[in-house]
Amino acid sequence: MEAPPVTMMPVTGGTINMMEYLLQGSVLDHSLESLIHRLRGLCDNMEPETFVDHELVFLLKGQQASPFVLRARRSLDRAGAPWHLRYLGQPEMGDKNRHALVRNCVDIATSENLTDFLMEMGFRMDHEFVARGHLFRKGIMKIVVYKIFRILVPGNTDNTEALSLSYLVELSVVAPAGQDMVSDDMRNFAEQLKPLVHLEKIDPKRLM
Repeated sequence: MEAPPVTMMPVTGGTINMMEYLLQGSVLDHSLESLIHRLRGLCDNMEPETFVDHELVFLLKGQQASPFVLRARRSLDRAGAPWHLRYLGQPEMGDKNRHALVRNCVDIATSENLTDFLMEMGFRMDHEFVARGHLFRKGIMKIVVYKIFRILVPGNTDNTEALSLSYLVELSVVAPAGQDMVSDDMRNFAEQLKPLVHLEKIDPKRLM
């Protein structure tokens, strides 16, 4: 969908500047209802929150080999919700004992002129998409099941088509650096979702 993969958290208020712990997988469309049913039984909220988000990925090319990436996101189904600017750091894959991918995560609520500001700063939009999905919560864990839609006419979020016949599934926790024990809880929860979905610690470099 984009590099590196990004969790699609519904747009809410507040600022986050911590580490994101992440496991990812996917299910085919025909398995969606079975997975939703399983999550209803395991999670704190039996009825999931739904979201429809529009995300734009901006690049700034400089002296470094790879461009600097920022993500601008807005809710399409919550009138008045702020835009969000998101930065995701490089994943830390080295620790074999850590059961989840870990990366720095900065998420800031902004005004609605965010995209104009980024363009003025020299960023260019690389691609955009719409994500529609469901959000479950289990303690501090968030489980998101969503589908990515390609925007056929730039800027027109009403004119889209699904990118695949599957839904992405992401289990994530945002916590202060060094809280690696949360990855154990994530692994234990992911085990309860098998064989419906296999959530893994995915190295984005393998997707390039």
